[in-house]
Amino acid sequence: MPILKVFLHILIFCIFTLISQIGGIVYLVYLLLSPLIVRRIAIVKKYRLFGFILFAGIYLVISLIIVPLIAPIFGRVPLPLFNKHLKPLTVATVLLNRHYLKPQLLEVAKDASNEINRMYPGTVTYYLDANFPFFNGFSLIPHLSHNDGKKLDLAFYYLLQNNSEYTLQHPSPIGYGVFIDPVKGEQDQPQRCENQGYWQYGFMEQIVPQWNKDKFILDSRRTKSLTMLLASHHSIEKIFIEPHLKQRLGLSSPKVRYHGCRAVRHDDHIHIQTK
Repeated sequence: MPILKVFLHILIFCIFTLISQIGGIVYLVYLLLSPLIVRRIAIVKKYRLFGFILFAGIYLVISLIIVPLIAPIFGRVPLPLFNKHLKPLTVATVLLNRHYLKPQLLEVAKDASNEINRMYPGTVTYYLDANFPFFNGFSLIPHLSHNDGKKLDLAFYYLLQNNSEYTLQHPSPIGYGVFIDPVKGEQDQPQRCENQGYWQYGFMEQIVPQWNKDKFILDSRRTKSLTMLLASHHSIEKIFIEPHLKQRLGLSSPKVRYHGCRAVRHDDHIHIQTK
């Protein structure tokens, strides 16, 4: 096998592993099965199509059926996909296995989402990144943490700008990168961090489309209620949110903290973690 082809397989293995943890293993299984299945049933012109279908099929079976059965051995369980009050903002979070966490944190998220819906009927709490299903120390890119099953990001709640009504829509297609900027009189920590040379602090804004930003405003009531509920739970150790939003929402709990300039902006989501 030519060296270039070997290098390409290694590169694909590494990329798939970094973005989904199991993708590299799936790719190896695909390479083993492909000569036995695809080349026997596919005519030359459709070889790539059959190959993609085979890879996707193997990936879905392993990701959606096998991984949830093995993850509890590592002390992690998946967040729900079809729960009425707690859902992924994007199905990609589930497909990339970024929705695993400790059972204790799962119960906190479920309880909080149910309580928010009781307080504000019709409210859906959307989760973003949690953790991969296996092994401590394997972080979700681009997070610095999210590597031990104890971290979870939750999306803010939003109102429509034109009528101030609650909406299930979100200004960002992935939940990150559309920020609730500081206003006059609030602490502008993002600007301070960027002035100190921490280029990564707001980089998500550069890669996430911003055309929906002006169509939404932060639902302060629901977002504050959720944060206070989480802070009151005995198993929650820390909640990260930007200082100007802590000030704006009137959050006084010592659990609500600043995460530092080495991380990224937290005025697009709530980060929670257990002890």
